[in-house]
Amino acid sequence: MTAVLEAPADTEAPQAKRPRRRPAPLRVLAPVAVFVLVIAAWAASSHLLVPEASRFLLPPPEAVVAEGLLDPVARTEILTALWNTVQVALCGLAIAIVLGVLVAVVMSQARWAEFSLYPYAVVLQTIPILAVVPLFGFWFGYEFGSRVIVCVMVSLFPVVTNTLFGLKSVAPAEHDLFTLHGATRLQRLWKLQLPAALPAMISGFKISGGQAIIGSIVADFFFRQGVPGIGRMIDVYRQRLATEELLTALLLSSLVGLCLFWAFDLLAGRVDRLHGKR
Repeated sequence: MTAVLEAPADTEAPQAKRPRRRPAPLRVLAPVAVFVLVIAAWAASSHLLVPEASRFLLPPPEAVVAEGLLDPVARTEILTALWNTVQVALCGLAIAIVLGVLVAVVMSQARWAEFSLYPYAVVLQTIPILAVVPLFGFWFGYEFGSRVIVCVMVSLFPVVTNTLFGLKSVAPAEHDLFTLHGATRLQRLWKLQLPAALPAMISGFKISGGQAIIGSIVADFFFRQGVPGIGRMIDVYRQRLATEELLTALLLSSLVGLCLFWAFDLLAGRVDRLHGKR
């Protein structure tokens, strides 16, 4: 009898002492190795394949660093424009996240709402952004607000689609359990559907983060008025044939998008750990 009572304690002990998984060094070493190979291929192509007279078309990495980052005038110009672009992108992304989650929640609670709204979400994704950017300028002006609208437009669909998928992916058995306990629709949404949808929602946020940066650059490139962002500076460097500054602006813009992806990826890891504890 004593052995029977003590058995559960013995079986739970190994689970309590289970070590945490540590990230493999390969996750860090692999992208670093690819980065080194890309830089080496870039430098070799610039020095060996491109004639010296045409090297301004593909300057080597050291020239890009010297002209675009180490030069104080160019660095200040690029970072200021990049910050203006990031502000627009973050504001548009925040609005897209709030609006997209709300629309997905409404569609998940009523089939008629999904049938009515989802086709227009698809249409919004298929509209060519380059064609509507001039219209936004005519209608809303060429300042901060119009750029934010463009960012919302290009980053809304991934949030809506992934959130709706997560809300509808709850197992029927879990819904039956909530029905058995007499849960209201609001309780079911708040305590069951939204927690289950968090991983899919964050996946949509990852995609929308990069889309918001692209939307901000495209809007700034075409509006050409108001506070200059990185899109207008890219156009200026193109006209000057300042390839070093142009590549610096492009690389830093990509780095901002990558940082947003990493931030949401960290959030996704934390959500997964919380789900694992539950």
